[in-house]
Amino acid sequence: MDWVASTEGNELKLRGTLKPEAAFKVQEQALKQNITTLHNRVNELGTSEPVIQQQGTDRVVVQLPGVQDTARAKDIIGRTATLELRMVNESAEAKAAERGGGPVPFGSERFVERNGQPIIVFRQVVLTGDSLTDAQPGFDGQTQEPSVNLTVDAKGARIIRDVTRENVGKRMAILLFEKGKGEVVTAPVIRSELGARFQITGRMTTAEATDTALLLRAGSLAAPMEIIEERTIGPSLGADNIAKGFASVTYGFAAIALFMCAYYLLFGVFSTLSLGFNLLLLVALLSMLQATLTLPGIAAIALTLGMAIDANVLINERVREELRGGAPPQAAIAIGYERAWGTILDSNVTTLIAGVALLAFGSGPVRGFAVVHCLGILTSMFSAVVFSRGLVNLWYGRQKRLKSVSIGQVWRPDGGTKPLVDAEGS
Repeated sequence: MDWVASTEGNELKLRGTLKPEAAFKVQEQALKQNITTLHNRVNELGTSEPVIQQQGTDRVVVQLPGVQDTARAKDIIGRTATLELRMVNESAEAKAAERGGGPVPFGSERFVERNGQPIIVFRQVVLTGDSLTDAQPGFDGQTQEPSVNLTVDAKGARIIRDVTRENVGKRMAILLFEKGKGEVVTAPVIRSELGARFQITGRMTTAEATDTALLLRAGSLAAPMEIIEERTIGPSLGADNIAKGFASVTYGFAAIALFMCAYYLLFGVFSTLSLGFNLLLLVALLSMLQATLTLPGIAAIALTLGMAIDANVLINERVREELRGGAPPQAAIAIGYERAWGTILDSNVTTLIAGVALLAFGSGPVRGFAVVHCLGILTSMFSAVVFSRGLVNLWYGRQKRLKSVSIGQVWRPDGGTKPLVDAEGS
């Protein structure tokens, strides 16, 4: 830091200027902290696959697919809410300053409550939002007004207990600062000693309580941010890419169905129906979760189709193996499903571990891909084992003396083959 001394009248002033390297470092750290805070806030909004990236040295690009209320999203992203707890100055000089009949006492500041009433509070901060561990919207137990329920850490709880114990009967102001402007949310009278959990109320709506809790929970911005450009992209812009994604899923499904039906005959039809049910179940789950289906999600669906059919291939080959060993068709079906289940479970669990790792450590499109990937693994296990077995039992279970099953060619150990469209169970 460079220092420059100057005189103005009888006063000596000392001005400090940060060196360019130090200023750039401070700016970079503030930008990184803002990106982390924006991630927390955007995740609280519930958007799917958000993209938050640094652009240049002083800009951040935020992409929020699937957001309906853009006004609220902009308000949440740009606000810099910080929390402070201060004691109210209730001296005679402070009362006169509130009425406008005197100056603000030394060591105090003048603020305005939400009802427009001026209030004088001490400059000394009792507690800041850095001590917060949680903030949730709720309702006051007595007045049923919307409130914000706060939880502080051990150090903050100790400070709150000491201050409230020594100031019973006095008022404590709870202030919210946004972009340098402070507002007194409420200034209640301390009735008893408080602990790690307390609440703030004060002429706020349910939506305001929810947004305030979100901001406090996500943390404050290290530096104020202004929205300099906003673009709302309609569905028509990405319609071509989405159409190509759905086309790839459709063609992939058709190719898999053609191969399975040609290679496994009727069992291939069962596998294809099971695969279609898996796709329907996966889309239903994504709809229930209100997930925004983007290109990474479509890619995960296409991958799920290829992975889901593996379970049916394992089952069909296991049934063939039992038939090759001379088991009766009904027994071959039962043993094939039972013994294939262990292999299916092992292979899917290992793949699921990789998906959970992507979900835990990834962000943006990677998390969107991981969500669809993990759900697809779970639905494929259900459809391949439960749904397909139900179809097989529905078709063959009615026949008491089942002599053959339609599962294609069974290759014998001696090199011969036997068509199972008329295979005997001997």
